[in-house]
Amino acid sequence: MPAPADLVFRNGPVHTLAPAGTAATAVAVRDGRIVAVGRDADVRPLTGTTTEVVDLAGRALLPGFQDAHVHPVLAGLTMIRCDLHDARDAGEAVATVRAYAEANPDARWISGGGWSMEWFPGGTPSRHLLDAVVPDRPVHLINRDGHGAWVNTRALELCGIDAGTPDPVDGRIEREPGGAPQGTLHEGASALVGRHVPEPTAGTMLAALRAGQGRLHAAGVTAWQDAMVDPDVQRAYLTAAESGLLTGRVVGALWWDRERGEEQIPELLARRGGAGWFRTTSVKIMQDGVAENFTAAMTSSYLDGCGCRTGNHGISFVDPDRLRAYVTRLDAEGFQVHVHAVGDRAVREALDAFEAARAANGETGHRHHIAHLQVVHPQDVPRFAALGVTATIQPLWAAHEPQMDELTIPFLGPERAGWQYPFGDLSRAGAPLAAGSDWPVSSPDPFLGIHVAVNRALPGDDREAFLPHQRLDLTAALTAYTAGTARVNHLDAETGTIEPGKLADLVVTDRDPYAIPAAELAGTSVVATYVGGRRVHAATEPS
Repeated sequence: MPAPADLVFRNGPVHTLAPAGTAATAVAVRDGRIVAVGRDADVRPLTGTTTEVVDLAGRALLPGFQDAHVHPVLAGLTMIRCDLHDARDAGEAVATVRAYAEANPDARWISGGGWSMEWFPGGTPSRHLLDAVVPDRPVHLINRDGHGAWVNTRALELCGIDAGTPDPVDGRIEREPGGAPQGTLHEGASALVGRHVPEPTAGTMLAALRAGQGRLHAAGVTAWQDAMVDPDVQRAYLTAAESGLLTGRVVGALWWDRERGEEQIPELLARRGGAGWFRTTSVKIMQDGVAENFTAAMTSSYLDGCGCRTGNHGISFVDPDRLRAYVTRLDAEGFQVHVHAVGDRAVREALDAFEAARAANGETGHRHHIAHLQVVHPQDVPRFAALGVTATIQPLWAAHEPQMDELTIPFLGPERAGWQYPFGDLSRAGAPLAAGSDWPVSSPDPFLGIHVAVNRALPGDDREAFLPHQRLDLTAALTAYTAGTARVNHLDAETGTIEPGKLADLVVTDRDPYAIPAAELAGTSVVATYVGGRRVHAATEPS
């Protein structure tokens, strides 16, 4: 007789997402691994007196979700600081800042973030709004997309920023008519103030990681790639991994300092390694900004409000020739390279760099990937499959909403606006797909992203779908959030599908996503999340 299972799920449905998967209603787990997948009768012999039995009662069992591009420590810091993510407009954001400042009278700085550009005219909040509620202490609040900051007058004064301060090469100071700083700092200009904000303590960083990890588990996420791991973030992960507090499987993408060059590679090599479920095997390079503030790198210039060419093509943060050299060297040293590229020029520059690395080093199997991919020139779509580069998509952004309709489409023009988020074209061209949230830029809930990937519309939005020919079907969207990201993280031999021998990283949902209309996918919620057969989140107690 086989040894009894530790955990059994029965009365499915079970969606294995395995390539040759067959219909299943039950799964058995022993010692953290899946030992059987099949019908209820197939696992009954493995059910003993000590086996925990979860009656799915029609709820679905899926592989645990994996996020290919997320910032849980940064998100956690925002959660425990001045968090604006729940605000709905400028008035609520200012009220939140006031309440936080009043509740924290001893805080030398008011820091946090989560504001949205769409709340403010032109996407640029003014320092005077903050001055009205916090006139005497510096305020530094990161934009929800992480590409800018909102500051008050006191912060500008303390940091010596005035009308005579030049824009940094990798950013822009928004200015009032007389030249004085307006209160919004784009891209690298944010650091002019941000570097003066007191560094969080090691204890604060660990608390932030735990808060972020808990939110991911509540969304059904069992593994992720942290896309911005500096030494402080790395220490928090190592502490959590060594003490048993880390309950997700994590690849850390070490942050590439774009103000430096190849001289930092020995430092990155010294930081490669890990402990427990945490590994630092990837390097993240940010190649451009975002389209909403005109810093995403484009092959042709942005338009102005009248539809005329401005001459502004955005910013390539790393010189393309140097990018090719850096990526080739990192690839040769055994690193995966993870590139942020929003504009079509940045996407092309990243693909060129991966092509140069392959020409120099051959196929190394590091599974490089490019994240965001808002605007992709049609000529570059086939290159992903040809080069074996994974397209890491953030599906939640591929929909009509104010930031898209008011701050992006008018300044791209109709042809280029039609090249946005080409998930369908990438999939049809054979590109490997992975998916992520970029949380705290947007929600970490995979079902919200899956909803938009399938519908190309936000939940409850009755407007026409955004470029509907770029939809993914449900299986493709789910696979990007499971096996696709597992592949990027080199976890695909162990996770990403429900198959005997694989780790029991699983999620129970309150309904079967295949049994509901596509327009209702966003309403799907996570009942329980398991990592290695251990429950790490329970919305309600399974029975």
